[in-house]
Amino acid sequence: MFESEAFRNVWAPRLLSIVRIFLGLLYLQHGLSKYFGFPAAQPQGFDMLSLIGLAGAIEIVGGICLTLGVYTRWSAFIMSGEMATAFLIVQHRFTRSFFPAVNGGQLEAVYCFFFLTFFLVGGGAWTLDRLWRRKQDAAIRAEAIS
Repeated sequence: MFESEAFRNVWAPRLLSIVRIFLGLLYLQHGLSKYFGFPAAQPQGFDMLSLIGLAGAIEIVGGICLTLGVYTRWSAFIMSGEMATAFLIVQHRFTRSFFPAVNGGQLEAVYCFFFLTFFLVGGGAWTLDRLWRRKQDAAIRAEAIS
């Protein structure tokens, strides 16, 4: 059953959506913690007009967009860039070690490549983007018939 191509064609886009929603909610927590101190404590010395403030805004807006499947590819592209920046530049990880397990950058690396994947393949079967596209296509077809 699991080896069937028909099974994979049906469930792969659905699983992609589940992973997207899960990662969007996890990512949203980082921004909410920065701005509102929920569910974790706010970073000390947090300033909205700093690099960490910009990161928090990207995490809130991007997390919501990714969770709902709105502008999925664009938000995933921006968030992938944010995570690459956090890994490569902001935390100076390579001065500690090349390996993410040693330099503490595993989370940033995983987020970066998952977001890059969503940018390339889309958000899966259950997105608001897809729903809106279907409605637009239906309206265009109805207009063409009349």
